[in-house]
Amino acid sequence: MNTRSLETTEDNMAAIGAFLKNAWNKEPVILASCAIGLTGIALPFISPITKYTGMINSAVPYNYPVPVRDDGNMADVPSHPCDTKGNSLEWLKKL
Repeated sequence: MNTRSLETTEDNMAAIGAFLKNAWNKEPVILASCAIGLTGIALPFISPITKYTGMINSAVPYNYPVPVRDDGNMADVPSHPCDTKGNSLEWLKKL
């Protein structure tokens, strides 16, 4: 029994190159649009902007804080609406 290995060989790379060359010769518009689509899918995962956008979104509250009168028993509510509570955005000022 002869099993084929899944290693990348020169023959496999040559076959991929031949396929791309043939596809470019026959349908360059379709090949270009596929390349642009794959770039558009991959770009958000490798972009540093995605990291900073996530950090900003996690630091900014989703709902606007409504002032609540603190009776002393609410540890998670600031005593004044202007008191800072939660993550700081100092890292953003230092960029």
